Amino acid sequence: MSAALWLVVPAAGQGRRMGADRPKQYLEIAGRPVLACTLTRLYAAFPGARLCLCLDPDDTRFDPAWVPFSEWRRVPGGNERVDSVSHALEAIAWEAADDDLVLVHDVARPCVTVMDLERLHAALADDPVGGLLAAPVADTMKRDDGAGRVAATELRAGLWHALTPQGFRYGLLRRALAAAATAGLAVTDEASAVEALGLSPQLVNGRRDNLKITHPEDLALAGQILAAQSTTEPAAAPSASAPTLAGAGVVDRER
Repeated sequence: MSAALWLVVPAAGQGRRMGADRPKQYLEIAGRPVLACTLTRLYAAFPGARLCLCLDPDDTRFDPAWVPFSEWRRVPGGNERVDSVSHALEAIAWEAADDDLVLVHDVARPCVTVMDLERLHAALADDPVGGLLAAPVADTMKRDDGAGRVAATELRAGLWHALTPQGFRYGLLRRALAAAATAGLAVTDEASAVEALGLSPQLVNGRRDNLKITHPEDLALAGQILAAQSTTEPAAAPSASAPTLAGAGVVDRER
């Protein structure tokens, strides 16, 4: 299979559940934006990868100096995560081969470890379907009745928390997202689109500290996790701004 690796990072969300004065990717952990922390982790594992960073077309907070990758491009984000990912896949259509591996990672997950990233990449190297980082459910799971009361207790055996990155071959992922859009399916992650084709992505066991910053208390928790990881994980990205692919002679498709 092709050795080419693409990273897609949707970062166009507004993060309204945080109740902050800015999107959550621009909130700071130890003086650095969440977005910068996340890109640092990805770069530490995959310095030779090509990055598609999906941003709101009207985003004025973004600073290219936060991107450590030598080959990257800014892609216009969409209304939903799936729209942003679809835009990224379209933007690289003339360069990506169908068997190139595409890893999609939430910008709000800065605590993913390099070890987990490398484990996922190795696990998917020869997998014809693809897969995702995931963690077995440890808590008792309750289903509500729609009125704030318990309707049932769900058996947790066999249940997993879906994490990111999620990785699939370019051709398969693009076909899966297009099919989901045509069928009007609600797609909350890439794996669900691939599952809708009748395929079974691989579950790659990931660490539970791969937290997604969603609620106000998560920011402080992410800071504590990163501090605890600081002896084994990178803490800062290169300070020099890297050129975008557009600057290297590739057309920038941002609106």
